[in-house]
Amino acid sequence: MFSYVIIGFAILLAYNPIIQYLSPQPFRLPRTPRPRINESLLAIDATNQTAPDCPPDSYSVHILSKAPIVIYIENFLSEEERSYLLDISEPLFEPSTITHDGDSTHRDATIRDSEVALIPRTDPVRCIEARARAIQGWRNDLWIERLRTQRYGTNQHYSHHFDWGSGALGWGRASSFMAWVQADDVEGGGTEFPLLYRDAPDEPWCRWVECPKSEDDPSKKDGEPVVGVTFKPVAGNAVYWENFRPDGTGKGWDETWHAGLPVKKGTKVGLNIWSWGRLS
Repeated sequence: MFSYVIIGFAILLAYNPIIQYLSPQPFRLPRTPRPRINESLLAIDATNQTAPDCPPDSYSVHILSKAPIVIYIENFLSEEERSYLLDISEPLFEPSTITHDGDSTHRDATIRDSEVALIPRTDPVRCIEARARAIQGWRNDLWIERLRTQRYGTNQHYSHHFDWGSGALGWGRASSFMAWVQADDVEGGGTEFPLLYRDAPDEPWCRWVECPKSEDDPSKKDGEPVVGVTFKPVAGNAVYWENFRPDGTGKGWDETWHAGLPVKKGTKVGLNIWSWGRLS
């Protein structure tokens, strides 16, 4: 009897690849051609346009999560870049809008209350674009969208939302950066991910994310996993995340549900860097 058990177990191991092959596999999107898009909203250089002379990068990265990929970046923007972005944005700010279909827009301050500036692609701005592409590995079929600064005053906010819409056609907003341009003397205004999991020690993360004080929650131990991450607005720093799962299904990460919490005091200026491209 024992010998029959051994033989049966050996057969099961031998046929395991066949069982896996016959098992239902997740539906993968077909590799479709690039759809028609408004290229004026993408950071696309002209054919004969030369690359700008960019200063060397001096940022450092810290990985918070691998699924989804969430990376915190110190010194993503230099002090000179932040000052420049504020100067060129000032005359361009206008009330922010929202969209439900990816085409038409309208204003709804109950959902999104801020000012936005679509900034010109000057050489310093193109250097920031190149830095954002380099962090993602210069992937093919991926473009940086035109950069936008967002200004939030007291009580202004952006309710919980996804940056991604539908990935059903195999193309979409693949990733996001939130960089902080101005955040001096700001209270509140954090970027909250209520479904994001943090399984990392409080040091150094509590420098950059809101952490409960020990007197507020005596049962909380250092480094204990928590669900819900709110990034503090820190001028010059940034957080990067990927919006879609890497399995080619076009499904977005639920954990990227996020909000710009109300500013309680001061003025916060952020820089949105979105990347649009192929998902598979």
